[in-house]
This record gives sequence, C-alpha cells and structure tokens, in this order.
Amino acid sequence: MGYNLLKGKRGIIFGALDENSIAWKTAQTVHDEGGTFVLTNAPIAMRMGQIDELAKKTGSEIIPADATSVEDLDNLVAKSVEILGGKIDFVLHSIGMSVNVRKGRAYTDEKYDFTQKGWDVSALSFHKVMQSLYKADAMNEWGSIVALTYMAAQRTFPDYNDMADNKAYLESVARSFGYFFGKEKKVRVNTISQSPTATTAGQGVKGFDGFISYAEKMSPLGNASAQDCADYTITLFSDLTRKVTMQNLFHDGGFSNTGVSQEVIEKF
Repeated sequence: MGYNLLKGKRGIIFGALDENSIAWKTAQTVHDEGGTFVLTNAPIAMRMGQIDELAKKTGSEIIPADATSVEDLDNLVAKSVEILGGKIDFVLHSIGMSVNVRKGRAYTDEKYDFTQKGWDVSALSFHKVMQSLYKADAMNEWGSIVALTYMAAQRTFPDYNDMADNKAYLESVARSFGYFFGKEKKVRVNTISQSPTATTAGQGVKGFDGFISYAEKMSPLGNASAQDCADYTITLFSDLTRKVTMQNLFHDGGFSNTGVSQEVIEKF
C-alpha cells in the first residue's frame, strides 16, 4: 500500500532488466506511489531482459537508448517530456558494466579498450544523461536525480575490479553536476551506495556470494535488499528530501560505519 508520495510526478528510469534489478523494483514502487515514468535501457539489454512485462504492469512506455550516445539521450529526453505531458521530476540511473570483469581480466591486467567502454557505460553516461536534461531544461524545479553506486568507490574490494574506479567517477559527477543543477535549476543530484545486492549485474562479479555473506555479518541491520533500496530511492524522489543534494548516501545496514562485528570475530 502506497502513500501517494509521487502523485503527479513524472520520471525516467534507466536500467530495469528483470525482477531482480533495483531499477525494476524502483519502477514498481514509483507506480505504487502514484508516479508515472518512461522506461529505458540499451537495445541489447532489452533483448536479454523482460522490460516489456514491467511496462505492461506499470502502464509505461519504453524508449530504447544507448546511455553512451548523446543523440540517443537527447531523443529520450524529448520523447519522455512529450509522452509524459510535461517536464521531468525524477530520474534513476541504474547502469553498470565492466567488460574487463565479463572477460575475466584482472585489475592488474586490464585491456584498456574494455576499461574505456565500461567507464563510458557505468560513469560518464551519468554526466551525459544530466547534460541532456540540463540543456533541454527538461527537469522541474525541486526534481531529483539519483544514481546507484557501491562502497568500492571508497574502500578496496579486489574483485570489484575497474568498477570501483567507475563508481568513484560516478560519485564525483554527482557532486560536480549537482552544484550546477542545484544552483541554476533547483534540482537535486545524489548517489545511493547500496549493499551488495543479488542482481543479474552484481552476480557477474567474482566472489560475489562472499561479498554478500561478509556484508551480512558485518552490518548491524543486515544487508539492504533491492526492494529496500527502491523504498529509499522513493524518499529521494519525493518532496520530503528537497534540501538533500550532492550526497553519497550509504544504504547498507550500517556496514560503512562498522569496523568489525562480533559475528566476524567469531568466524575467525
């Protein structure tokens, strides 16, 4: 049962692949809270996932877009405003991909063409999305833009590979663009640093099951689920958080501020 937190609000949700993805859960929750939105993903990801099913459930339209293509993004923004009947109130950037990880390349043996592609998809795309929105003046005042990140941007997780660098860049873009979007358009820009979550993308990281179980033992509240993250994202889309911007918000059950837990001590 929703609270109508997003009644009358319009948005764009990037990255819904299947029912395990945070973007999928967020779309469902936005719908429950009265918001309307356009769904978008890269054409190849759309062929792999079940985005059509989500669109039917939420009464949403789908606009394919390569998030690394400025032309695609400009088209996405223009069409979204047209379809939704007005300017945008919220955007979720839930995109991440490392070719080095997919190909099994170690961090100390990167293929830099792979590195550049992953950086473009995972991090620079966030700047491109915001630049398209900014130049088109497509965001309503007090709108909210959120991207998903992970704590490997601050701490070393060896198997997270070059995605750690991508996330660090993503968080920097949020702060830098957040200044201009806030000053000139009164739009908020934040990142959510989520617990390791059993999504299709997350499971591609070597040793991911170990990540999850370790974080569960370290976090006083346990890991935040994909649905938990969707619920938190909704608060940032709502009018209840109008003065929160340029923040990297840890949503991890307390993991980020825990040195060691009793469970980990007992384990070793």
